[in-house]
Amino acid sequence: MTDIAYILTLPPVYKGLLAMVVAGLGFPASGVMVLRMNLVPMRYMLMHGVILGGAISLALQLPLLPVSIALNVVLVLVMLHLTKDRRYGFGLASAATMVFTMAAASLVMHIWDVPAKDTLQLLWGSPFALNWIDVLLLGGIAVLLLVYIILNFRTISALFFDQEIAQSLGMAVSLHYTTMVLIIACVIAFAMKLLGALLIDALLILPVLVADKRSNSLKQLFLRSCLFGLGVSLFGFLFAITTDMPPSGTIALLSALLYLLPPISKKQGNAQ
Repeated sequence: MTDIAYILTLPPVYKGLLAMVVAGLGFPASGVMVLRMNLVPMRYMLMHGVILGGAISLALQLPLLPVSIALNVVLVLVMLHLTKDRRYGFGLASAATMVFTMAAASLVMHIWDVPAKDTLQLLWGSPFALNWIDVLLLGGIAVLLLVYIILNFRTISALFFDQEIAQSLGMAVSLHYTTMVLIIACVIAFAMKLLGALLIDALLILPVLVADKRSNSLKQLFLRSCLFGLGVSLFGFLFAITTDMPPSGTIALLSALLYLLPPISKKQGNAQ
């Protein structure tokens, strides 16, 4: 216990722990949005966008996280513009944007002589690599996400149910859809730095799937997704530092094990 207490006093460790607690509470809420709005293809595009952001930040010696967030926001706006043309479906727009990001990353690495291995290290994130600016940005986005959901829950519920009906009720569907997509873009950038692309679903998607088996309403889904996310991030991180294992792997394994557990039978409830 003495050794663990000492390890928790080390700056990389306690900053990482704080970041994982915040991420565990906030990331699954955006995962609900990803699944309910069928934005899985966009998630892959944004993951490639972070790789392009990493190449640019290494080439120009800029901080990774702000560059990745800004680039993902731009990519999302481009993708939303493409989907206004009915010839482009959401999947096609995501695929086209993903191809562009990978091509651009390749060109940046070639022109500025950026080692590919340095850029591809983004595929393996680490909570120990965060600084206080990263932690503050993470906290700001998590608070923004949770406040947005609380203040706009009725609109979000209607949008998840049927966008055309929500539009007919006078709700600003386009505004809220764009807002949620932009929030997801920021969350993806943070998730890449915390856990890496290969294990990003450990906090973004798996807690939502676990909660979905045990929820009767959308409110319960949001709440339980965040609680499951907090549990796997906190206990996975603590287990990692006590066993000298990588946090991303232990958190992903814990999420997967929770998903495999059979759910307690739930009563049929309303969709809201």
